[in-house]
Amino acid sequence: MAILTQDEAQTILKKVLSFSKADECQASLQGRVTGNIRYARNTVNTAGSTDNVSLAVESRFGKRSGVATCNQFDDATLRNCVQRAEEIARLAPEDPEYMPLLGPQQYLTPNSFSARTAAITPDFRAQVAQDSIALSSGKQLTAAGYLEDGSTFQALRNSKGLEAYQQGTNVDFSVTVRTPDGTGSGYAVADFTDASQFDARKLTQIAVDKAAGSRNAKALEPGKYTVILEPAALVSDEGLLNNLVYNFGAREADEGRSFLSKKGGGNRKGEKLFDSRISIYSDPLNAQAPGSVFDGEGLPVKRINWVEKGVVKNLYYSRYWAEKTGQQPTAFSGNFIMEGGTQSVQDLIKSTAKGILVTRLWYIRDVDPQTLLFTGLTRDGTFFIENGKIKFPIKNFRFNESPVIMLNNIEAIGRPQRLGGNLVPPLKIRDFTFTSLSDAV
Repeated sequence: MAILTQDEAQTILKKVLSFSKADECQASLQGRVTGNIRYARNTVNTAGSTDNVSLAVESRFGKRSGVATCNQFDDATLRNCVQRAEEIARLAPEDPEYMPLLGPQQYLTPNSFSARTAAITPDFRAQVAQDSIALSSGKQLTAAGYLEDGSTFQALRNSKGLEAYQQGTNVDFSVTVRTPDGTGSGYAVADFTDASQFDARKLTQIAVDKAAGSRNAKALEPGKYTVILEPAALVSDEGLLNNLVYNFGAREADEGRSFLSKKGGGNRKGEKLFDSRISIYSDPLNAQAPGSVFDGEGLPVKRINWVEKGVVKNLYYSRYWAEKTGQQPTAFSGNFIMEGGTQSVQDLIKSTAKGILVTRLWYIRDVDPQTLLFTGLTRDGTFFIENGKIKFPIKNFRFNESPVIMLNNIEAIGRPQRLGGNLVPPLKIRDFTFTSLSDAV
């Protein structure tokens, strides 16, 4: 039952709204069917699947609101869920930033679903694990990896006439390969909407080569270096570029809490803050990294430029802050695309006289939100480059760096790759700051 068609989902939502006695009511359904396989020490240790649909009902009386959820859809359960949302709403305090529900909206036609991905079987996942493990064990290395694939849907309907629906699919794979003595480590990661683009062997080979080549790392003095940051070093759950894009909030800027705050008040929209080669935008219809065509409130997501040739072009406005400041609201985007060039990572290495190749950054933490200064560590393959070639592996560093400064120190931009649902190019950057050595591998 987990992936409901548009008609099936809207039939349930209409019934939910028919039970409502609130001033306003909005109901949303989310469903997912996922499968996964995990391996470590060259052995599969878990495999599983999930199958679930959940309903959330928000009821409103004036400026008071309450939310209740359930995952059964018989009439009695639906009616009870609506009643609980209304009981909570009557007890809740008024929301001083209340915004009325949206009326009917027009959405782009999504391209986020692949039938091939939706048809992935446990045998497919087992073959991926077998291929990855065989490559690693054949080199006397040890692999640990995780594959998760799935189909999802989201449907929304409210008492103002808004109606939305979208399906999506995703394949997400990562693998870490280590030497038996624990002194070398390599990593590769990728995600796709269409599983036909996924090649576990190719990704594992990257991790195998990095692990085998990173044994016996030498120590370099901390300092400022030219670095080549691979996409995995730029985007992760806490990545430097994710954090940059997520900090484009207009309210934080207007209230003086952001790197986009202007001294004396206001924000820095329209100012050139980055190298002229930097352009970043969101596009729910991007062919390689499609996103949602509506956000959680039902606001349409459309292409929007955040940075164009180094200039801040737009900020994110919530509906409340947009009304307060006389701006258009901005739907929260599910992806971002950073424009790049045509060079591969190998091309960037060939053009480097002296520098450091960074496979991945992790354990990234905020230092100063007003300058977007972050600290973190390199890991899983850090190498010294000399005269266009990788000369030797080096020990990991702690870094202190701001993506705002980093994107003003650009030397070259490579070909974008999909990562985390986004498109991100490898970057060659001068004067990247490493502050201390780390013995971690």
